[in-house]
Amino acid sequence: GETWTKIIAGIPAGPLSFARNIREDPVRPGLLYLGTENALYVSFDDGDSWLPLRNNLPPAPMYWLQVQEHFNDLVIGTYGRGFWIMDDVTPLQQLTDEVMASDVHLFEPRDAYRFHNVESPMTMSGDPSDGENPPYGASINYWLGSAPEGDIELRISDGAGDTVRTLDGSKDVGINRVWCNLRTEPSTEIKLRTAPLYAEWVELNDDRWRPAPRGTSISVLSPPGVYTVTLVVDGVEATTQLSVLRDPHSEGSLDDIRTQTAMLTELRDELSEAAEMVNQIEWIRRQLYDTRAVLEEQSGDAEILAAAEELDQGLIEIEETLIQLRSTGTGQDYVRWPARLARSQYRTSPRPTSPGRCTRS
Repeated sequence: GETWTKIIAGIPAGPLSFARNIREDPVRPGLLYLGTENALYVSFDDGDSWLPLRNNLPPAPMYWLQVQEHFNDLVIGTYGRGFWIMDDVTPLQQLTDEVMASDVHLFEPRDAYRFHNVESPMTMSGDPSDGENPPYGASINYWLGSAPEGDIELRISDGAGDTVRTLDGSKDVGINRVWCNLRTEPSTEIKLRTAPLYAEWVELNDDRWRPAPRGTSISVLSPPGVYTVTLVVDGVEATTQLSVLRDPHSEGSLDDIRTQTAMLTELRDELSEAAEMVNQIEWIRRQLYDTRAVLEEQSGDAEILAAAEELDQGLIEIEETLIQLRSTGTGQDYVRWPARLARSQYRTSPRPTSPGRCTRS
């Protein structure tokens, strides 16, 4: 203590800028997190300079900081007993001068756990003390030195080299984050181009179709293993490995999971076939309705109109075996009308989130 050196470069002078807590990252020496009376800062050079680490964090006193080492989450205790969590600080641990000088860089992701969410469906709604969980799945992070000209593509491939999922990425300069929910591409989307039976009041969108009732599409949860993540930016590719771990509480073996995955994949493909049939029938019925409208307006041939009506009824008879045509997407559809072939079990999709957000719990 004979001599002291100020390390406040980047921290604005003010009555609330005094330090409440400072913590060194457990993975990267010299990576420091500083909580003051009203802000959070980060230093990549052992305190020689500081940058604000704000995102959606409120200007509250940062009383305590801790890095949860297993998941690499930065946990902050603020005044008023509020806890804020920055999910996955792995990209900060890997953000070097070389990375920041590059145009494109794909960070090595942390391990992701494969599990089914069994708690959220049973939680109380509207609980003011309830926190917000992070999105389910794998956190994929990459650096952009400048705004790209084209779109960002992320490909997830399995051990055999087959692409199991393709994702669109954000194009912000700096660190970007995309959450992959560890599921394969969903089955073919059903696009209904006619109104429900006995419900002509249901309107189509601007592209003249409406989505099918929920539960008519499924995707398969990928099995544990090592996957390849490929980032494509303006023709430049970067790759890294992603490890998906088995749920430690699961009683099923890896062979059980693979068998289940194979069965679900077969069901998904068969559902896609049914969806394609529905889409084809819907296109034909849409054309019939448009043709009939023109003929009726021009006082067309009654024989043609009758033939169109007969064909439409025949198509409806076939389509009704594939999908419930009375469902409007409102009210008690799922109680009133029985399910048809193209109907899967309900599944709650993870809510999208912005990159690098803090969550309060």
